[in-house]
Amino acid sequence: MSKKIKLVLLSVSAGTGHVRAAQALEACAALQFPEIEVMHFDVMDYVPNVSRKIYTEWGFKDIVIHLPALWGYMYKKSDPVKSNESLSKRIRLFIQKLNAKKLLSEIQNISPDIIISTHFLPPELVFEMRNNKGAPPPSWVQVTDFDLHGLWVQEFTKGYFAANDEVAHRMRARGISPHKINITGIPIMPVFAQKLSKKECAQDLGLDPEIPIVLLMSGGIGVGDIASLSSSLLNSGMELQVIAVAGKNADLLAKLKKVEQKFPEVMKAIGYTSTIERIMTASDIAITKPGGLTSSECLAMGLPM
Repeated sequence: MSKKIKLVLLSVSAGTGHVRAAQALEACAALQFPEIEVMHFDVMDYVPNVSRKIYTEWGFKDIVIHLPALWGYMYKKSDPVKSNESLSKRIRLFIQKLNAKKLLSEIQNISPDIIISTHFLPPELVFEMRNNKGAPPPSWVQVTDFDLHGLWVQEFTKGYFAANDEVAHRMRARGISPHKINITGIPIMPVFAQKLSKKECAQDLGLDPEIPIVLLMSGGIGVGDIASLSSSLLNSGMELQVIAVAGKNADLLAKLKKVEQKFPEVMKAIGYTSTIERIMTASDIAITKPGGLTSSECLAMGLPM
């Protein structure tokens, strides 16, 4: 019996897209590549609670919701690819390495053949493994956006997976060798390839498949005032139905439930769901933020955004 190839997937739960991309690769491998043994790690499961809070909540969700201009400034400020020896980068890597010591030790014990990261943080950590045990395993980066921020560009990365020709062009413009670039799309779960019945999916939600259905999605962490948007749509006088998905935002879901109480026949408020493909099948149009995973899922479903 031949030895299985060990593949380690590394994601970061800042939002849900990076984790979902890794889960999609894991699911695809299970279906199509039995010769590969897949292990998926969320880096945030291996760092101290304070670091996790700063990175996934205080450093992301709260800033995006309450200080979007600051988030935009930080995004642009960190975009240029700087020298690997810059003081700020060396300090950041030192802190990250201390926080992820447990994870790096576990990866070294596994001794994977390949590492694929769906976030820009893990490749830096993987590269630091070279100081402890020689050369690190071949490290690949799956870019989960339809744009390319400078943080995705990592030194000594074996190769990159790009969403489309435009992202590949931006990779080349940042100095990445064309030989390292593979245009693959963004990974989504195999269920999005299924052919489902719009009628059945709408009826399962208690909605009429003959009346237009508008899907409002706020992303996994529930960003955006889709409660007010739901009310505006349902008070517009147009004949339509609304499905509003709040993700993991309990406060937003509570607001949506109040709207649902006013329009019980044509409004469905939903929290985090593992069957979004059925909700998309029931819908005629989606109003949402253009995240890489969400956009790819809508494209796969043929759902206008």
